[in-house]
Amino acid sequence: MGSPSFFSPYRHGFVRVATAVPKVKLADPAVNAASVLALVAEAHEAGVAVIVFPELGLTGYTIDDLLQQNALLDAVEAAIATLARESEKLAPMIVVGAPLRDGGRLYNTAVAIQGGKILGVVPKSFLPNYREFYERRWFTPGAGVTGKTLSLAGQDVPFGTDVLFRGEGVSAFTVGVEICEDVWTPTPPSTTQALAGAEILLNLSASNITIGKSETRRLLCASQSERMIAAYVYSAAGAGESSTDLAWDGHVDIHEMGQLLAETQRFSTGPAWTCADIDVDRIRQERMRVGSFGDAMALSPPKVPFRTATFTFTPPAGDLALARTIERFPFTPSDPAKLRENCYEAYNIQVQGLARRLEASGLKKLVIGISGGLDSTHALLVAARAMDQLSLPRTNILAYTLPGFATSDHTKANAWRLMEAMSVTAAELDIRPAATQMLKDLGHPFGRGEPVYDVTFENVQAGLRTDYLFRLANHNGALVVGTGDLSELALGWCTYGVGDHMSHYNPNCGAPKTLIQHLIRFVAHSGDVPATTTALLEDILATEISPELVPGEKTQATESFVGPYALQDFNLYYFSRYGMAPSKIAFLAWSAWHDAGHGGWPVGLPKDARKAYDLPEIKKWLELFLKRFFANQFKRSAVPNGPKISSGGALSPRGDWRMPSDATADAWLAELHANVAV
Repeated sequence: MGSPSFFSPYRHGFVRVATAVPKVKLADPAVNAASVLALVAEAHEAGVAVIVFPELGLTGYTIDDLLQQNALLDAVEAAIATLARESEKLAPMIVVGAPLRDGGRLYNTAVAIQGGKILGVVPKSFLPNYREFYERRWFTPGAGVTGKTLSLAGQDVPFGTDVLFRGEGVSAFTVGVEICEDVWTPTPPSTTQALAGAEILLNLSASNITIGKSETRRLLCASQSERMIAAYVYSAAGAGESSTDLAWDGHVDIHEMGQLLAETQRFSTGPAWTCADIDVDRIRQERMRVGSFGDAMALSPPKVPFRTATFTFTPPAGDLALARTIERFPFTPSDPAKLRENCYEAYNIQVQGLARRLEASGLKKLVIGISGGLDSTHALLVAARAMDQLSLPRTNILAYTLPGFATSDHTKANAWRLMEAMSVTAAELDIRPAATQMLKDLGHPFGRGEPVYDVTFENVQAGLRTDYLFRLANHNGALVVGTGDLSELALGWCTYGVGDHMSHYNPNCGAPKTLIQHLIRFVAHSGDVPATTTALLEDILATEISPELVPGEKTQATESFVGPYALQDFNLYYFSRYGMAPSKIAFLAWSAWHDAGHGGWPVGLPKDARKAYDLPEIKKWLELFLKRFFANQFKRSAVPNGPKISSGGALSPRGDWRMPSDATADAWLAELHANVAV
């Protein structure tokens, strides 16, 4: 079996699953089977591997006592035989709901079919018998039914709650199945299925709709997918069901680890279906990372070993667009409400952290260097708010602008305007005389008047700024507030030890550059600052990011050295948070970034920042990211305290990230070059 195209999700550990609601014809299994096959054919063309249908979908859920009529039950078995026969021409595993007989009992079941075979049958474990549901009138509970075999459509198939389904091929995956009420119980069967290795959990449901119930179902599905570190795929009865006493909204959705990936419009009058690409590789990575999940597996083994029905799934050849949303900025979502909530939390995490450190130190003052750039601007906003929280005057913030050889008039003016706007104690320290003297002492050519602007020239300036700030803190009984951000730490874009790498406390250490920009916008438009300050902050946001260390007519653009922060923050998130292979990161970045007109952008992001990147650019900057990330671990091994902000992780050696400083990136670079051929 050949490897799929690089531009196929199946190449990168994804599995496409679908959930569907046909328009049911009550008590007519033959028609309903045809409706199922029509939707499966569409799913087949879309490259779907697994498709799930509603509970009792071959008969309709609302047929009451007709469920025990032999004519109907014979027709159900004939319909299953039809599905099995027709499935030979279709790739997906089909999971349909049907009433089935065994040993003089009737069960509410899920039937899995693929490639001309009936793979297995799973009965509903828990039967509701309250409010509007009376399933015990017709069915026998499936809980405890294990190890059995059922003769169905001329095949002997595994039957019981101990059956899992294993798809083998390019992207291997394991599927668990439960039915409606099962997930509403304290011990859903899907819990045991997930602990036994199922990454994709299906629920065939016929839950009716009442006011507010849809949100409860979403919470159940989302929480089960989060707790089980799995995908949860839900399908509920809809069009065609009887409205004698109840209504049906055809609610279908797909969650992965708590995140909603796809859903359809409810209350459709016809058939509906949707699909999403499940990141099975990510699920496995997360289960490996979360030790408590493994502990639960060890402490809660199934009472009866699971039987696994296997089948082979061959994904479509050629390119296949990714069927899920990938945020361009994983630290800053495109949803405006979510972005605002994230900014509110991040800002207050920073404020609380700095305020607590100042309170614990017993000191009353802060020292901070202000350049007129993004990071120091936001750090000053945080410091001012922390002082307010502690009921200390903002004049206790001793803010300094420290111009060097390349400081522009624009950024220096903005630094002064910002310090004045924040009502802090402001001063200026010109580092050029001291820097010139140090370069002379070092025998550096610049000390003799030669225009040599090397790394020594740059780091002398960065080091002197930090040296002054620490001595000013000593002199005034204060703490030095750090300004460097998470992106700079990942890329090693900071001067080690005596430079901007060091401080007494760094509230920005968990905030990537792309988030810093939105945090400043959040404060600017919060209503807590006057219009003049809002305009100033917008001006700072519009200024090109630069260390301003090398003189010349052209601005020293940081992103020309370390790459676009938009891409590098994307790389950081998927590398450090999920441990993804470089080729997969490149595929996700291409999916998110290759078309600027597709997908959402965070609110407030300027139009000129809404760029597209092709695969060669993505590969180029990812290669640089890997080289810089590995080469600069020594800087991350010695960083000041500061709060973790995002679930995307932090890089403190005391917390989320630990690695040796002398590790090599060779294996990661080899994987990138071997699998991204551009």
